[in-house]
Amino acid sequence: MLDLSSTKGLQQIDREVSSWIRTLADETKKARAGQALHVSYKEGDKRNLVTDLDKSNQRALIEKIQAFDPTAHFVCEEAGEARAESMAGHVWFVDPIDGTLNFVLEDRDYAIMVALYDDGKPVLGWIYDVPEGRLFHGGKQTGVYLDDQPLQVVANTALADSVVIVSGRRLVLGQKPYGQMAKEARAFRVFGSAGISFTRLLTGSAQAYLSKLSPWDLAAGRALAEGLSYEVKNLDGTSPNMLLSNSVLIATSRIHREVVKMVKD
Repeated sequence: MLDLSSTKGLQQIDREVSSWIRTLADETKKARAGQALHVSYKEGDKRNLVTDLDKSNQRALIEKIQAFDPTAHFVCEEAGEARAESMAGHVWFVDPIDGTLNFVLEDRDYAIMVALYDDGKPVLGWIYDVPEGRLFHGGKQTGVYLDDQPLQVVANTALADSVVIVSGRRLVLGQKPYGQMAKEARAFRVFGSAGISFTRLLTGSAQAYLSKLSPWDLAAGRALAEGLSYEVKNLDGTSPNMLLSNSVLIATSRIHREVVKMVKD
């Protein structure tokens, strides 16, 4: 049975899952370089891709987690797995390749993401930036790390002094408050991958991220970002429902106040 009650127990879980993800990332890079990808489209959307590696990665991670934690429930990106109906107990989130469009078209800016929640609360998260070979891992109780290096709590910067990351699709569509947020920030960026966007927040090269995120897009990043004192909230100030998609702002508390005001005005 997993020990979630002590830092030592959480560190043991972190080490175990980190080892699986590193191995899987190496296998993914080799497979991407050495074989033709089998690509299909979800619901006929040519921007919403799935590959054979998305599916095999998800199955590999689920098998590892089930053997490690027989009480596990799952929320996964790819179809074919029984989905958790509530956040009670241990819920594991799996995004086997985040940024599949980037993965297929550019072979850059994609990640493997896993998270563990207990009774609705984020416990540990893992984001592996596969092309760059970087693992972000940990949580509030253990601290947050880039490989073996501890990361620092975020400085509470204002929007005018910050780099922000926004959803490109929603920016182009003119959805509120994406355009105003991008305009008032020092600079804005678009990456096409939630995982890669979160890595920018965790290293301090950006200070806010606004997008509509599915549960598997958000779960690992939330666990890590909250460990560095970012606020992770819906635009109405409520906590995200981790079983549904949410329009989520991950940002410093000062930026949160500024953006919430944009929404209300």
